[in-house]
Amino acid sequence: MGFPQIIQGGMGVAVSSWRLARAVSQCGQLGVVSGTGLDAVLTRRLQAGDPDGQMRLALDNFPIKEMAERIWERYFVDGGKKPAKAYKSKPMMAQHSTKALLELTVVANFVEVFLAKHGHDGVVGINLLEKIQLPTLPSLFGAMLANVDYVLMGAGIPRAIPAILDKMSLLEPTQLKLDVSGAKPGEEFLVDFVPKEYVPENCTGVPRPNFLAIISSSTLAITLVRKGTGKVDGFVVEGQTAGGHNAPPRGAMQLSESGEPIYGPRDVPDLKEIAELGLPFWLAGSYADPSKLKEALELGATGIQVGTAFAFCEESGIEPSIKQKVVDQSLSGKLDVFTDPLASPTGFPFKVLQLEGTLSEPDIYENRGRICDLGYLRQCYRKEDGTLGYRCPAEPPEDYIAKGGKPEELANRKCVCNGLFSTIGFGQKRKDGSVEAPLVTAGDDISNLSKFIEPGKTSYRAADVVRYLLEG
Repeated sequence: MGFPQIIQGGMGVAVSSWRLARAVSQCGQLGVVSGTGLDAVLTRRLQAGDPDGQMRLALDNFPIKEMAERIWERYFVDGGKKPAKAYKSKPMMAQHSTKALLELTVVANFVEVFLAKHGHDGVVGINLLEKIQLPTLPSLFGAMLANVDYVLMGAGIPRAIPAILDKMSLLEPTQLKLDVSGAKPGEEFLVDFVPKEYVPENCTGVPRPNFLAIISSSTLAITLVRKGTGKVDGFVVEGQTAGGHNAPPRGAMQLSESGEPIYGPRDVPDLKEIAELGLPFWLAGSYADPSKLKEALELGATGIQVGTAFAFCEESGIEPSIKQKVVDQSLSGKLDVFTDPLASPTGFPFKVLQLEGTLSEPDIYENRGRICDLGYLRQCYRKEDGTLGYRCPAEPPEDYIAKGGKPEELANRKCVCNGLFSTIGFGQKRKDGSVEAPLVTAGDDISNLSKFIEPGKTSYRAADVVRYLLEG
C-alpha cells in the first residue's frame, strides 16, 4: 500500500467525524476520525434520534448483533430527545470499567470507522491521545474490528501501542500501564482487555493497522523506534502552530507578555535525524499550502498533515453556526488564536480560538459552574489505601483538593470535554436551563481559510482543500 501525501488531522471530539474522514479518503488521501469521546458521541447521536439512519446502519454491521442492540435499546430516542431534556449520562471510564461501558466503547469506535470506510476503498485512520489512557484498549479494538488502516497517537509517548496492536490482531489479552500520580517505585497499575469477548466465536484475528506516532522531536522518534515494544510504521512531526494540544516547550516553561508559551531552537525537530530512521514521516503545523507540501517533500517527508483547513469545511463535525461564524471572521481577518498554557487539564498547552459566545470569553468561563461528568481528561492518582482515584483540575475545587490536588493547579482550567461536545452541537443541558458553552480550537493558520473558498461562496468542502494542496 502506497502512502498518502496528505493526512487529515484527527481533531477535537468528532470534529474529525466519519463524514470528514470519508470525504478525504474518497479523494485518495488519509481521512482520520477522532477517537476521543466516541462512546458519548454515539449515545448523544442516538438520543438525537439518529435522523439520517447512519448509526443504525453501522450498528447493524457490528459483528455481535446482541451487543449493538443493547446499546440501541438503552440510548435511542425515537424522534430525538426534547430540547429541554438533558442527555442521558453514561459511566466514566475507570481502571475496572463495567462490561457495558467497555462494550459501548468498542461499538462506538467501530461505528465511526465503519461509516468512514463505507462505500469506497480508500484508507482511513483513527487518532487517539496517549494522555487519555483508560479507554485506549477498547477504542483501538473497536476501530480494528472495522478494519481501520492507520492508528495515529500523540499527546504523550505511545511506546506501548505497537505491541498492543500486534496482540489485538491475534485476539490475545492485552494490558496497558497507566500513568498514576503518587505511585510508589516499582508499583504498576494496569488496565486489561480481552479481545475475544467482542468477536464471534469463529473469528481468528483482525488486521493490524499501521501505527503513526505524532511527535515533536527527533529524540522521541528515536526512542520509539529503538525502545518501543513493536513496529512503528511512521511519524507525524507536529509543530507548535498546530491546533489542539501542543507539546510543551523543552526546559522550564517561559511565557510571553501575552501569557503564551515561548518556544525556542530546542523545540525545532531535527528532520535529518528523523529521516535517517528510514520511516515515512509527515510534517504538521501550518502546512496547508502547496508550497509547504513541496517544501516538506524536499525535506524528505512523505507529505503533510493538515488539520485547521479541514476542521471548518462543510463535512466537519463542528456545529454549522459556529463554523460559519469562524469562516466569516476568517474572511474579514478578525480571528485570533491563544496558546493557553493552563486551559487543558492535561497540562499540555492548548490552542483556544478567541470567539464570542465560547469559553474563551472570561465572563462565560467565570459564570460556568464547575462539573466533571465526562471525565476523559481525569488524572489517575494513588489513594492511601493503594487503589486508584480520579481527579481533574477543571472539576469543583473542593473535590479536587479533597483528592490531594494542589490549589494552584485549579486556576484557569477549562472543561475541555464539555466544551468540545458543545462545539459539535451536543452540549449538555444543565439543571438551571443553561447549555454548556463551546470551546473551539484551531491552528495559527486559521486566518487563511479564504484560499479554499471559491469566489461568491461562503463555505468550502474537503475536496476543495485537497485540490488546492495538490494543484494550487
